[in-house]
Parts: sequence; C-alpha cells; structure tokens
Amino acid sequence: MTRRAVALCGAAVVLAGTCTAVSAEASTPRTADTVHATKLTWKNCATKDYPVLQCASLEVPLDHRRPRGRQITLALSRVPHTAGTYQGPLLVNPGGPGGSGLTLAGFVASSLPEEVAAQYDVIGFDPRGVGASRPALDCKPGHFAAVRPDSVPTTPAVERANLTRAKSFAAACGKKHADLLPYIDTVSAARDLDAIRQALGVGRLNYFGYSYGTYLGAVYARLFPERVRRLVLDSVVSPTDVWYDVNQYQNLAFNDRHRAFMAWVAEHDETYGLGTDPERVEVKWYAMRAALAKKPTGGEVGAAELEDTYLPGSYYNGYWPSLAEAFAAYVIDKNGAPLVKAYRNLGAVDASGDNGYSIYTSVECGDAAWPRDWRQWRKDNWAAYEKAPFMTWNNAWYNAPCAFWPTAAQRPVSIANGELPPALLFQATGDAATPYVGGVSVHHLLARSSLVIEEGGGNHGITLSGNACLDKHLARYLSDGTVPRGQGVADAVCQALPDPKPAATKAAPASASGSTLHSLLGFRA
Repeated sequence: MTRRAVALCGAAVVLAGTCTAVSAEASTPRTADTVHATKLTWKNCATKDYPVLQCASLEVPLDHRRPRGRQITLALSRVPHTAGTYQGPLLVNPGGPGGSGLTLAGFVASSLPEEVAAQYDVIGFDPRGVGASRPALDCKPGHFAAVRPDSVPTTPAVERANLTRAKSFAAACGKKHADLLPYIDTVSAARDLDAIRQALGVGRLNYFGYSYGTYLGAVYARLFPERVRRLVLDSVVSPTDVWYDVNQYQNLAFNDRHRAFMAWVAEHDETYGLGTDPERVEVKWYAMRAALAKKPTGGEVGAAELEDTYLPGSYYNGYWPSLAEAFAAYVIDKNGAPLVKAYRNLGAVDASGDNGYSIYTSVECGDAAWPRDWRQWRKDNWAAYEKAPFMTWNNAWYNAPCAFWPTAAQRPVSIANGELPPALLFQATGDAATPYVGGVSVHHLLARSSLVIEEGGGNHGITLSGNACLDKHLARYLSDGTVPRGQGVADAVCQALPDPKPAATKAAPASASGSTLHSLLGFRA
C-alpha cells in the first residue's frame, strides 16, 4: 500500500514504513466540465420503514478517463431536507465493498436527531456494479452453496477442493465480466461520488461512511479535497495495509472477539449450561466444529458454514444470545435445528446471492496487488492459524480468488491529506473487522481530524447504535462542524454499552433484523 504524499511522509514512516505519493492520474481531480451535469429525477420509492424515501438514477462513465465513452448507471436514494437551514447533501455508504446503500439513507435520516437530519438531503447509493445499479456483477451464482469443503486444509485433498473453488470463481468473473472488472475499484467509485455531487448541483458534499466506506470516503477526500465539507468515518479501515495485510490482521482480531463471546457464554452458564470456564467452552465449540466437518447438520451446516454463522457475532454482540442458544442446543440437546436456522438468517448471506461477493472480490483484488504464489498464502495462513484458528482459513478462502484474479491490480491511493476541514472518526477498541489501529492510523494521516473511541467496545459500526455519547459527538459535528479536541491518542472517549443479557425466554432464531444498522452493513469488511 502506498502510504503518504511526499509532503507528509515523515509521520507515515512511523506507522507504515514506506512512503509513495499518489500517482499523477489518480491525484488529478476531475473538473466540473469534464462530465455533463445531469439533472436527477427523483421519484417516490417509499417503504413502510422509510415513507419519504425517493429514488433516482445517474449515468456515469465506466472509465472516467473517457468521460464520453460507455456509460453505466448508479442507483440513488434520498430523504430530502425539510429545515429552512440547508447544509447540503450527506452521502452515506455501508461498506463491503459491495454493500447497497439505498436503504441506509432512510436509516441514517431516521436515526439522527430530527433537527439535524432535517438540514440535509441524506443520499444513499449503490456503488457501481452493486444491487440496483446497472450493470450489476454476478460472477458465479451458487458459489457459496452449502455444504462447502472444510475451510481448514488439513489434507491436500481439502486444500485442492478449496483452491479449485477460488480459481473457478476468479475465472468465472473474468469470463463473464471482462469488460467491467478493470473499472470496479475504489478510485472509480470515488470518482462516481464526484459525479453524484455534480448531478446534485453542489460545490461540496458531506460524507458519512462505515467500514470499507471509510476507505472510499478517504480516497474521495484525497482526490477531491476541495469538494469535501464534512467527513464522518465510522469503523475505520487501515489504509496502509489494503488488502492482503488487512485480512491477516483481521484474523487475530476475529479470534479475540470470538473468545470474548466464549467468555460471555461461560459467564451465563446458568442459562446455556456449557460451563463456567471460557477455555472449556471454547473446546466445546471446536468439538462442535469437528463434528460438523464429519457430518453436516440438516444437510446445510458443515464446518465452513458454522464459521459463517458465528462470524456475525464478531461484528455485533446483539447476536450472542441466539448464537449461544444454537450452540447449546447442538452440544447439549443434540438438536441441530436452531443452528440451521441461525445459518439461514446470518451465515448464508453470500449463499443467498452472488452480487455482494462479486463486488467484494472485484474491488479488493483490483485495488492492490495480492501474492500470486499460493505458497505464500499457505505459509502466512498456517502461521496465523496457530494463533487464531477461529476464522483464519475461512477468511483466506474468502479472499483466495485474488491470487488468481484475471485483471491487473492497481496501486492504492495514499489517503494522507492536509487540505481537508476537520474530519470526525469513530472507532471501537475491540473492533474485529476494522481493528483499532486503522482508526489511529487515519487520525494521523488526516490533518485536523478528531478521533472518538468507544473504550471496551467490540461492535463494528458504532454510531447510531444506541450509544448516546458517540451520537452526541456525531450530532454536534453534523450540526455545526464541532469536533472534540483532546491531548492523547483519542480526542474523546466514550464507554461501550454493556454486553447483552440472555433472553428471558428462548430467543427467536438469530436474524440480521436484530439490528437495523448491522443488517445494512453486512459482514466482512
């Protein structure tokens, strides 16, 4: 990953060890007359939850270097402002890469204080290739159909089976979408944001991104610093490590978060009956995994699907009660039905559709170089597995198509920026998907930014999730640009909310609807 523009290289070397400026092509902003501004036609697309939601579409160049060439279509949504004081559009993005942002506009507008949301047009969008945008990528439907090979390659045959899956997915993407893959990347998506700004008829935009959306927003700000009015980044991607190293760091963090869940289960032994020693509870979880590797339950949940099911618990502890119940039902009652239900509601996100994963791989494989020698993957992931067995190999196979990707990788953009107004960053200290170091790193790279941490928090996506302390800082910033200023690593510290309590009665099967925000953010990056 390129780390810093030369002018700001000194501090970056401390963080990352290297320093490369943004390439001339990537750093040259597109001027307003490079693309003909298009007037958006907004139509009602209200839902029960978001009754004032509107939708529109916008054509943008597939290749922004050829603005009059082939056009693609972005799907947009809007909750219009209602206050006399108008602060412009607030673009929102849920991350992924590959997450749809259309519904997120309604969520953000309804979750912010009414007097704050009323001052903005809250704009959601499906990034290029995603969801309702056209064309939408769909490389290989059924790639995640159960039951997959065990993710841990304990034998050469298991490793070959997983390698075959990864190679076939990469090949399918290259065959089906060869014309699109070179342009499904973060820089192109950032340039789309500026096309949206132009279509909205404003000189500057406000941006609020979660997870991967923090990286997209930071890249946009690097390319178009003069176009940024306010910038909110929640659960921040480490920009110096995209994308191979980011996934390696995730492995350790996911393992720690899974152990926090094991400790919570042990703390509530009176409910779940799995023991009071977290280490022994963990042994039972891995015994369950080993049993499912030999004999999947319900014809759907093998070892890999079990990992898929419990990964969401590392993103959001609100899933812990129902995941614990499914764990206990399998181990104590020999009943796999709750586990199957949990898998269908939480773990089968990718099995239910290919678009999100197609975009995820296209962006991550195309943004930056990945090792092309599988021997390095094998060495690195076995070393990580020794320390962090929970998700290391599952994560490796999720990203393995990048070892065989059919298009050349780009050079990442340095997001170091001394030209922005103050940005506001939020980071939980125990976040597994975007570990804490990412928030600290971006705080250093964005001059005048402020970092608010959630001390002891482990959830991913922490604003508008019930923590009044965090939301107070967000509301103040969006109201008048005020950011906290402190003396330490963080400018403000908010304490995490308590972990959930076991359900008083048997919880309904785990469902992503348990948290509106976390269902919108999805899982992975």
